[in-house]
Amino acid sequence: MALQAVTVPDIGDFKEVPILEILVKPGDPITVDQSIITLESDKATMEIPSSHAGIVQDIKVAVGDKVSVGSVILILDTTTEILTSPSVVEPVKITPAPLPSSTSTPIASSSSDSSRTAPAVAPSIMADLRRPKNLPPPPLQSIADQPFTKPHAGPAVRHLARELGVDLARVKGSGRHSRILKADVHNFVKQVMNEGSVPGLAIPLTGGGMGIPEIPAIDFSKFGDIEIRPLSRIQKLAGASLHRSWLNIPHVTQFDEADITELEQFRRDLAAEGERRQVKVTLLSLLLKACAAALKEFPTFNASLDSSKENLILKKYYHLGVAVDTPDGLVVPVIKDVANQGLFELAAHLRDLSQKARDKKLSPHEMQGACFTISSLGGIGGTAFTPIINAPEVAILGVSRAQLQPVYQNGELVPRLILPLSLSYDHRVIDGALAARFTQYLRFILSDVRRLLL
Repeated sequence: MALQAVTVPDIGDFKEVPILEILVKPGDPITVDQSIITLESDKATMEIPSSHAGIVQDIKVAVGDKVSVGSVILILDTTTEILTSPSVVEPVKITPAPLPSSTSTPIASSSSDSSRTAPAVAPSIMADLRRPKNLPPPPLQSIADQPFTKPHAGPAVRHLARELGVDLARVKGSGRHSRILKADVHNFVKQVMNEGSVPGLAIPLTGGGMGIPEIPAIDFSKFGDIEIRPLSRIQKLAGASLHRSWLNIPHVTQFDEADITELEQFRRDLAAEGERRQVKVTLLSLLLKACAAALKEFPTFNASLDSSKENLILKKYYHLGVAVDTPDGLVVPVIKDVANQGLFELAAHLRDLSQKARDKKLSPHEMQGACFTISSLGGIGGTAFTPIINAPEVAILGVSRAQLQPVYQNGELVPRLILPLSLSYDHRVIDGALAARFTQYLRFILSDVRRLLL
């Protein structure tokens, strides 16, 4: 028997990252690059792949343990390597603790008809701690009574509290210096569910200190058949981040249009050279170069507010995020140093990162450090939309489908290829005039790609 230890690979700047889920168990056959655990940082969840193939002999970690680069995850028997393609690994099923009957009642079409119930949701690590939906919403507090001190808790605890709808200001911490631990949040929710009251499940405060009532729960099965489909991990993570950005950033969207007729012809002229280099130059590749030039011209867009919200951090590098549509939801890989890359090199990086995003193979450092994001729906359709800023960035560019339109030029109507642009920006940092100048500059660059050389 040849034993091999599988350790945590390089995961960027993360240290002491908690384990959210263990995806294998002793006796399971696994292959190279098969995901074995899921880690949860304050920015994202990430699946850690196995560096070797074999049979799992022993698992050295548990859910909740904190690991860093080099930490041993499990021991493999690599005597007989597995050469078949990776199979789908079922997550470990963790049986939830028993709950009061009031929290586990299935959804029925009516109180007298118990034969029609919604499909059961697969159990998860916190299935016994979901917020009770049948309790009435808590009353709004007056602003004078609301606590404004920041509870002492780590990012993972805050993520858990947001998921369960718990106001950490009402949770008593049992850790050192009254630090709130995950166990404190778990115990708090259990106490609330057992007592049937919701003193701590207060409406979360937004940046302005005003309570926002939750949307009341509705039993949709009263109106017809329903199906419950759990959100993917990416959807839940992205949803929480987008919700936080929307509540904390005053969004304004500037709409504009760019004439890309000559740009599209230039892109087509590169087809032969791209085929020789085995890479296709897409419109998005050209947009990345144009945006990098615009960020150089307007450094306020290549910035972030500091934690005090009193200073602007201007960045001297140009890393751009690109929203990629995957079966599990949007993922935003980051292309580094866009301004210093050649067009074919940039197109290759865009292609490779997009494919890794769809294959769930992105590493943590490939999703970090973006200064500005592009969200392109041009391949699907639409004329305009309002993209949500990816905090702590201060702007995001939405791109819709380019269409031929009649344009009046030199006394006659001529067909031109027009690209719709939707720029959402943080109004605390950027005003409307600056946003209009930014999109005007983008139009200027996109109308004649030779200007990128100036």
